[in-house]
Parts: sequence; C-alpha cells; structure tokens
Amino acid sequence: MIAALLSGAMWTLRLIFENIGWKLLSLAAAATIWAMVATEPELSTFAGTQVEYKNLPNDLEIGSSPLTSVMLELRGPSGQLSGIGEASLHPQIILDMSAAVAGERTFTVDDRAVKLPRGVRLVRAMPAQVRFDFERRAEASVPVTVRITGQGHDGYFVASQSAQPSHLGIVGPASHVARVTQAVTDAVDVSQVVGTSEFRVNAFLNDPYVRFQGSPQVDVTITMKKK
Repeated sequence: MIAALLSGAMWTLRLIFENIGWKLLSLAAAATIWAMVATEPELSTFAGTQVEYKNLPNDLEIGSSPLTSVMLELRGPSGQLSGIGEASLHPQIILDMSAAVAGERTFTVDDRAVKLPRGVRLVRAMPAQVRFDFERRAEASVPVTVRITGQGHDGYFVASQSAQPSHLGIVGPASHVARVTQAVTDAVDVSQVVGTSEFRVNAFLNDPYVRFQGSPQVDVTITMKKK
C-alpha cells in the first residue's frame, strides 16, 4: 500500500515538474494578459446591426415590412470595443420566432436576443422592440400575361400570342397572394418578327411579398401576319 502511494506521489510530482519552464512561462503570460484586461479602461460605443431570426413556423409568412436594423449601445474593455464591426466580433440580434402565431407580434431586443463578444455587454437597443406582422402562408396559380412592345413593319400585326406554361404557381402571405391576379412577362419586342418566333423571358409579380414556387421563366410564342 505504501509503495503504491509513493509511486502515485512520484508520478504526480513528475507531471507537475515536467517542462516546468514552459508551464511557468504560460502562467506568467496568462497573468500578464489578465492584468492588462483588468486595467484596460471601460468604454462605450454604438454599433448598428441587422435583425436576424430563427425557428419561424413553416406555415407563417412575414406580411409587412419590418424594421430590420437596430442600433446597439455597448460597453466593455476598449480593446474589445475597438474590434466591434469586424466579422468575428460583429454583434448579432437573433430573434426566436418559434412561438409566433398569425397577427402582430412584438419582440424585445435584450440580452437574450443579442449575441456579443466576451467582455462586452448591452446597455440598450434603439429601438428596444421590433414588431412583425405574421400571416398564414397561401398558395395559388395565376395566369401569365404576355407584354408586347414595338409594332410590326410593312403591315405585319400580332395575329396570336401564347405563353408556356400559361399559369405559374405563387406563394406568400395570404392577403398578398389574394391580391395577385396575374404574372406579367418581360416585354417582347415584335418590331422585327415575321411569321412565328419564340422567346424565353421571365415573368414578374407586382407584389414583393409574393414569390414564384418554381422558375419564373416562360416560353412566349408570337405569330405575326400581314394585313
């Protein structure tokens, strides 16, 4: 038993004193850094940052233009504050929307939502709250309208026009989707068309809160005939 205790003690001593020089140097460096931080003056600053969010329920959409930029008043060691704004030290506002339901909902920008570098703390956010209008997600299919520009030459006129596909699927906040009646193509210039020509163009929605479910590209066929 005594031999085992002595063996354990010797092993512990060897572990402590092995590379003792490097260990003492590391300890001294850590103490120096701590002393520098401890004596570093505390300052305050302002930093603007974008509002991010997570865990938005799949059946909800943001239905109005929210405030997306917030000014933060921060306090901390001058060395830390001097790096605020760099990619690795940039403050983040991340709102947890897991409990969101349809309607207006207000979120508080506080310590739970703001991610800051170590040693930096939040004094206040301006504004201190942000509000979102949530709506149920809706889907629909709307007809594609071909937009034509120019005029046929030498008596040619547009005899027929068509788009393929003729309808496109859209998705977005329910009230916005309900107001969209069509998707309009980019302008097709027919001034040089004789006979039948095809064009591949993009379709456009006039509501920024509504988007296409798939590709917005359509194939437009124009047939010109002479009077």
